[in-house]
Amino acid sequence: MARFLFVVLPVVSHLNAPLAIAQALEAAGHEVAWCGPRSDLRPLIGPDATLYPTGKRYYRLDGESGMASVRSLWEGHVLPVNRFIRDAADRAVADHRPDVVVVDQYALAGALAAHRHGVPWATFCVGTLELTPPTWEMPEFTDWVRAQLPRVWAMTDLPVDETIDLRFSPYLVIGLTSTALTGATPLPAQCVLTGPALGHRPDAPGFAWNAWDPARRHVLVTVGTMAEHLARDFYQRMMAATAPLADRVQVVLTAPPDLVPDPPAHVLVAPRVPVLELMPRLDALVSHGGLGTVSEALAHGVPVIVAPIRHDHPAVARQVVEAGAGIEVSFGSATPAELTAALTALLDEPGYRAQARRVGASFAAAGGAVAAARHLAALAARHIDHCPTGTAPLA
Repeated sequence: MARFLFVVLPVVSHLNAPLAIAQALEAAGHEVAWCGPRSDLRPLIGPDATLYPTGKRYYRLDGESGMASVRSLWEGHVLPVNRFIRDAADRAVADHRPDVVVVDQYALAGALAAHRHGVPWATFCVGTLELTPPTWEMPEFTDWVRAQLPRVWAMTDLPVDETIDLRFSPYLVIGLTSTALTGATPLPAQCVLTGPALGHRPDAPGFAWNAWDPARRHVLVTVGTMAEHLARDFYQRMMAATAPLADRVQVVLTAPPDLVPDPPAHVLVAPRVPVLELMPRLDALVSHGGLGTVSEALAHGVPVIVAPIRHDHPAVARQVVEAGAGIEVSFGSATPAELTAALTALLDEPGYRAQARRVGASFAAAGGAVAAARHLAALAARHIDHCPTGTAPLA
């Protein structure tokens, strides 16, 4: 059996997929260790799992869009957080001696540590921004991002290797989607699409099931954990939009209670919900376009209204619309009437659910977490002729 080390970042939405893949690896008899923030990982992996802590560096979305948001992502989060976890990632690889290092697409320090120590690594992509670059609206995206990669190499004692794009392993790239969404978009070399990786979530919160009305249809409204501070007005418009439908629709809205004071009777507000328990019971999802939640909905045949904010959200919205599985609206300016019309269409026109089920079937065929684990095990079993540039301790 093989030894794996997962290197993850302190972003809650980036942890569900690697957790599910790790569970599949362990179920197959492999050994898994982790490098990442203790406060986020311990509740998920349990007290006995091997953990190399990195500490935690927070990042919050702002209201920028387009290339401004990409620059903010890299300069405000990707580069600083990789400098922050550099030493911990290097120590983890040196100490654990894994057969394969499995890294978040933005945990570039994990890829560098694997490269330094002559260990093959695999990349998992929890979003579409890097996997299917939005060159139609940001033609400068690819060149600008590639120009940032030497700054990551400069965090170590390694010379820049221009043959390696640190965002994508030369050995294995796992895309958590399927061609039902990506279409014919070119993908990185060594890329496999497994669909979303869904598994057991030990930290899933409870839910007020006694307030659930089985006589009404159900809509989940969520903008994830990183954009709630931008969503107060959007929440208000969504509540106004669903008011005319209150006799037949019950809304579950994830938000801190102070952002949605005194919600109407047809709206249940909770800071967190057990998403995978809710999905089979939902009739529609309203989301900002995070690939994780959107894919979870489509995996259950639930159509989606996407209100993209930034980063890969517009790309996810475009893919959902082109697949016929949902509708795109403006996060910042959609009126309550427009939101009512979109939600009514999603609930009443069967084509959206039929296409959502089609995408969900493609996810199931791709194999999910079990398929991702199988690809990782195959990588661990390969003989990799790799000569590390150097393995001296980092200064």
